[in-house]
Amino acid sequence: MQDQKTIGDAACGGSIAPIDGSRTNGIAGAGLREAARLCVEESDLDRKVCATREVYDLWRGGGLVLESGELPPLVRPGLPEGLVLTNPTRVRRRSFGSPAGLVAFVHSIAHIEWNAINLAWDAVWRFDGMPREYYDDWASVAVEESRHFAMLRARLLELGSDYGALPAHDGLWQTAQATRHDLLARMALVPRVLEARGLDVTPGLIARLRARGDEATAAILDVVLREEIGHVRIGSHWFHHLCDQRAVAPAAAFEAAIREHFRGRTKALGDDARRLRVEAGFREDELEALARLSQSMSPPGSHW
Repeated sequence: MQDQKTIGDAACGGSIAPIDGSRTNGIAGAGLREAARLCVEESDLDRKVCATREVYDLWRGGGLVLESGELPPLVRPGLPEGLVLTNPTRVRRRSFGSPAGLVAFVHSIAHIEWNAINLAWDAVWRFDGMPREYYDDWASVAVEESRHFAMLRARLLELGSDYGALPAHDGLWQTAQATRHDLLARMALVPRVLEARGLDVTPGLIARLRARGDEATAAILDVVLREEIGHVRIGSHWFHHLCDQRAVAPAAAFEAAIREHFRGRTKALGDDARRLRVEAGFREDELEALARLSQSMSPPGSHW
């Protein structure tokens, strides 16, 4: 099996076309935040992965400036042709014990990673005035999420399918919209609630896949889990940075952001999930806040 960490880079072949020749003569020489917006809006599967790598490399190499102030609006995150978005409650959940179920499972994880590319770049484009290290961090998250997506898409192709072949929901981007005016709320909810849920469930999924003899999919999720811990840790760092700036207690701010902006349900954490959350930058009083929320937030029909 090909080294999973090289799949996303190899797909770009070392030569990357401009994101959209009708709108720009290429990324080089542009600003990071404007390039991030173009990455979010890109809908072609290969070009989104490759453009993300190009923007990251240019930024790290000094080929992009960091703009300040208001930028052109983001119209809509790009979606592949044919992908049908539906109500989250109508997306069928299948066991991956059957071939069709495995395709549906891998497709659902690929959809999460596609959205994670958009969410990382949106954090770069939308929020002005942060330290340069903030933009370094979220550009690195974007490129790792794009590699996760490329790995999962390669697995879908091996299984005779592709991303966009099955319906998916828009819940992740809805959370981005709900937190678009407040970076502290964004850091609380996207990395520390939505992504952190992956830390809770992925170890069990990996074990189930290996028990069924599916080493190929399990190996991909090994990489995803390892790197998602770092993504949640980045979110924790910038959440605590903003709490310090605003002189607010992190646990109280975390709980308030979830109560105000999150439409789903928080779940009680087991010992292994708590350990991974601590590794990802959670503090004990924040875990206690999650425990309180798990007992008080249980809206009907939740899809999270």
